[in-house]
Amino acid sequence: MDLTPFGRLPPFQPRQFIPADFSCTDWKQIAPWFAALERRGAQAKTPHELEAVLRAWSELSAALDEEGARRYIAMTCHTDHPEAEQRYLHFVEQIEPHLKARQFQFERACVQHPQRRHLPASRYAVLLRDLQNRVALFREENVALETEETRLGQQYQKLSGSLTVSFRGAEHTLVAMGKFLEEPDRPLRQQAWELVAQRRLAEAGTFESQLDRLVELRQQIAHNAGFANYRDYAFRARGRFDYTPQHCFDFHEAVARTVVPLLRELQAQRRQQLGLATLRPWDLAVDPLQRPPLKPFSSVEELVARTQQIFDRLDPHLAAGFQELRSAGLLDLANRKGKAPGGYQSTLNEARLPFIFMNAVGQKRDVEVLLHEAGHAFHALATRSEDLLPYRSAPIEFCEVASMSMELLGNECIDVFYQGEAIRRARIEHLESIISVLGWVATVDAFQHWLYTHPGHTRGRRGAAWNELMDRFGGDVDWSGWTAARTHLWHRQLHIFLHPFYYIEYGIAQLGALQVWANARRDRPQALRAYRAALGLGGSRPLPELFAAAGCRFQFDAPVLEPLMNLVRDELAKLRN
Repeated sequence: MDLTPFGRLPPFQPRQFIPADFSCTDWKQIAPWFAALERRGAQAKTPHELEAVLRAWSELSAALDEEGARRYIAMTCHTDHPEAEQRYLHFVEQIEPHLKARQFQFERACVQHPQRRHLPASRYAVLLRDLQNRVALFREENVALETEETRLGQQYQKLSGSLTVSFRGAEHTLVAMGKFLEEPDRPLRQQAWELVAQRRLAEAGTFESQLDRLVELRQQIAHNAGFANYRDYAFRARGRFDYTPQHCFDFHEAVARTVVPLLRELQAQRRQQLGLATLRPWDLAVDPLQRPPLKPFSSVEELVARTQQIFDRLDPHLAAGFQELRSAGLLDLANRKGKAPGGYQSTLNEARLPFIFMNAVGQKRDVEVLLHEAGHAFHALATRSEDLLPYRSAPIEFCEVASMSMELLGNECIDVFYQGEAIRRARIEHLESIISVLGWVATVDAFQHWLYTHPGHTRGRRGAAWNELMDRFGGDVDWSGWTAARTHLWHRQLHIFLHPFYYIEYGIAQLGALQVWANARRDRPQALRAYRAALGLGGSRPLPELFAAAGCRFQFDAPVLEPLMNLVRDELAKLRN
């Protein structure tokens, strides 16, 4: 049974190495093709022949990667479907452990191959750097630990996706409850917020236990690879060649100095407009002038059609790409019970097509999420002609420039969703959200640094560390009576459970996206040409070069952050006046 929304898709180009009927369901059927690949590598006598082997490796890896992606997509679309869960876990537990070992063997052979040094550096320098890094980090004993880590992550998603509450005579997912926080009726907002908080707190022990085990596993993985802590291992494993933990600390400090004061200004303005003595957690999403929530669309079909209009206006290449996703059924956007929380874009690497997953419930934020994930999709489409699989994706720090830039550029055309005063209001709310998001990014990233550099910490100390960071970056919100909810607020951030140390990327990329936006305000056609050209480079260049190609500086400290915050402050003032 195929539980994906899009069915089977043909490969982007005919297979040259593996047969058309190649099956990814049984390792015994997969293993011979790695053996054949290794024989080809051993027989390669020229750089040209080694390049052909790398293309064959990319073909085999793309087929396997797409199978894993299909099963992940089916599982997240149907977390309550036993077969979807079983098929995903079968791949994780029965295929991936063997796959990691054989990929290591092949990558080690490439690193040691006598023709490696004769490959053109302009083409292969980044690939060989990454292969050498992965070979250096691989440990056979970590394969089983990583499998357990993935299984625990799936259990976190399953639990999160299953949580519902009964409110106003109907059952709602926790995601869907977010729309009530935009209602002008303050008692209703408070009731909705408290109901969700209570539901999450009822599972707090399970979430804490899951993280306890994940931290334990990850620290062991790091120790096995010769690292003192998982933080240092994760920086190497994520290929962070262009920045260090100290750069992250510089970002935290820059946020505290330049973003938090602006956040406090905006919160004070909100408090005054609402006529409140203090802001409570349920006062942060409502319109401060007590206007009804923005209703950008009434159906997912309308969301898609109007987003298409934005891309039609921005750029014909982007418009054609989004239309292709629509035609191929590569969008699953509506929220429903049993669907994993959040949103993501996943690339089907043999078809070389992106799939977008999200949980739309009719809110303004849904428009921004779709623009965001469409930016990732455009990145995948821009690299379709690249035959080396590793170059069809970029470092996450730049992947998020692709998506966050599209939020900002798309919001310049947001009038396709709104009329009159609502247009200004939507743009104001989006720019204000960037300020709060930068504070949240600093909080989550700093928390992860703390988690993995304080071995043996207790849950109580963990909660205290989180609260200290909320004090530093969270602005002025009154949590009295709900300190437990504040202490466990990080439970909702799936990256902490599923993708450790994947969050600073959002902060780095937001600064890149703001620079793309600033460039577009001066010359939109040129900024979009640079944006598309940078996306087309995929992962074939180091991060600073990718940023430069998009017209940005790869820097995330106060000298870059402060003028960008001034730009946002000025734009907010213009929109309000």
